[in-house]
Amino acid sequence: MTEHNPAKSEELESLTTKNGKTAQIVSGLNRPTEKLPLGEQSRAVRRQELMVLLGNIGLLSTGMALSLPTVTLRQLMDPNEPVHLSESQASWFASINTLSCPLGGLLSGILLDKMGRKNTLYVLNGIALASWALMALAVESNADIVFIQLMVSRFCIGIAMGIASAPVGVYSAEISLPRIRGRLILGTSVSIAAGILVMYIMGYFIRNDWQLISMICCAYQIVAMLCVIPMPESPSWLVSKGRVEEAKRALNYFRGLEKSDEITHPEVLAEYNLLQKSIQLGEGVKKPPFLKSIREPEVYKPLLILMGLFAFQQLTGIFVVVVYAVQISQEAGVNIDPFMCAILIGVGRVATTVLLGIILEKWGRRRSGIVSALGMCICMFLLAGYNWCSWLQLIPYLPVIAIIAFIILSTFGLYTLPFFMISELFPQKVRGAASGLTVAVGMCFAFICIKTYPAMKNALDKDYCFVIYGIMAFIAAVYVYAVLPETRGRTLLAIEDQFRTGVKSQRYQAAPVEMQEVSVK
Repeated sequence: MTEHNPAKSEELESLTTKNGKTAQIVSGLNRPTEKLPLGEQSRAVRRQELMVLLGNIGLLSTGMALSLPTVTLRQLMDPNEPVHLSESQASWFASINTLSCPLGGLLSGILLDKMGRKNTLYVLNGIALASWALMALAVESNADIVFIQLMVSRFCIGIAMGIASAPVGVYSAEISLPRIRGRLILGTSVSIAAGILVMYIMGYFIRNDWQLISMICCAYQIVAMLCVIPMPESPSWLVSKGRVEEAKRALNYFRGLEKSDEITHPEVLAEYNLLQKSIQLGEGVKKPPFLKSIREPEVYKPLLILMGLFAFQQLTGIFVVVVYAVQISQEAGVNIDPFMCAILIGVGRVATTVLLGIILEKWGRRRSGIVSALGMCICMFLLAGYNWCSWLQLIPYLPVIAIIAFIILSTFGLYTLPFFMISELFPQKVRGAASGLTVAVGMCFAFICIKTYPAMKNALDKDYCFVIYGIMAFIAAVYVYAVLPETRGRTLLAIEDQFRTGVKSQRYQAAPVEMQEVSVK
C-alpha cells in the first residue's frame, strides 16, 4: 500500500477540458469529474467537521439544562424528601434559566464581536461548569439555602444557554462554503437534541439523586472546555479585526492546505480577497453602532423575521413539552413508563435532527417550516381530542404517538429553523449583536410559556392548552409561508444582498463568481 503524500497530491493538478470539466486523478485512475472547490473537498470538509464537532461538544449542556426539570422535579417536589420545593418554587426552577437566557443572548453578541468565536466558547463552558458545580454542591440541610443555590445555578446555566445559541452556528457558517454550510450549522441543533436525550437517559437510571446528575454534568463540562483548545478562530472575524496573518493561516487550514501566513493557492486567494472586500463594504473594523445599523434593510428585515419565528417557536409549546416531558406524558394518558416516553421523545428528536440536513437541502427552509408547523398543529389537536372523542381512544398508544410525532415534526422546522437561520440571515457586521438580540427575544417568550404553563393548565385544563398550542402552530405555518425567505444553496452575501435591494440576487450562487473563474484557469 502506498502512503498518501499531500505534497504530491497537490502536484497532480487537474487538467481543464473544453466543456469546463476537469480530469482528476482519483485513486490512481484518470477519469473526468467536475472539480470541487477546495473548501468542499474531503480534506477540507473533514477539518471543518472536526472543528465544528469540538465546538458543539460544549453545547450538549444547553440541552441537558433545558430538560433537567423533567427528570428532577418529581424528587424535588416530593414532600417525603428532607428538602423539597413548592409548586411555585418548582415552576421557577423550571423556567428561571429562560429568564436569564436573554442576558446570555445579549452577552453572546458582545462576546462574539469583541472576543471572537473561540473565546466565546471558553466563556460559555466556564459559566456552565460553575453552574453545574454550584448545583452539585447544594447543601441539603436547609430548604431556603438549597432553593437559593438552585435558583442561582439555574440562572447561570440560563446565561450559558443564551451564549450557546450563536457562536458555533456563526463559526460554522463562516468557515464553510454554501454547499456544506447547512449540515455544519445543523451541528448545534444536533448537540442540543443530544443533550436533551442524555438528560432523559440519566433521569431514567438515576431517578432520585439530582446532585449525582449535576456532578456528571460538571465532569462533562470540563471535557467540553478542553475540546475548544485546538479550534482555529474564524477567518472572517480575524479579517474584521485586522489580524491578517492569523486569518490567512486559518483560511488555509479550513481549505485543506498547510497553515501559512501567506496564501499561494489562487482559489483560496480569490476567496480571501472576496472576504476582505465584504468586510470593507461593512466598514471592516470600524463598524457603525448596532442601533445605527438596525435602520438598514439588510439588518432590520431579518431581525423582525427571526424574532417572529422565535416567538412562534415558543408559543406552539415546544419548550414546554421538552421541560415538562414526563409530566405531560402522565397527564396525556400515556400508559407506559413516563421516563421511557421521555427517552423516546429524545431519540426521536436526535434522529430527526441528524436527518434534518438532508431534509433542508431537499425541501428548503420554507417548506420544512410549513410541514413542521402543520404537523404540530395536528398532533396538538389529537392530544386535546383524545379525552373528548371516544373513537380516538380506540387508537392504541395515541398520546404517545402524538407527543413523539409533535417532537419529530417540530424538529423538522419550528424548533430548529430559528437557530439554524440566525447564522444565515444576518450580515457579518452585525451578526453577533443581532444574533444575541434575537435569541434574547426568543428566550423571553420561552420564560413566559414555561413559567405560566402550570397555572394555565390549572385554569384552563390541559386539553385546552393543547388546543391553544395547535392554533399557534397553524398561525406559524402561515407566517413561514408569508415572510420567511428561502436560503438553500445561497451564499451569505447573496442573502444579504436580497434584503438590501429587495431582489433575489443570482450572484454568488453555489460558489463566488471570482472563485469559479479562478478554478478553470
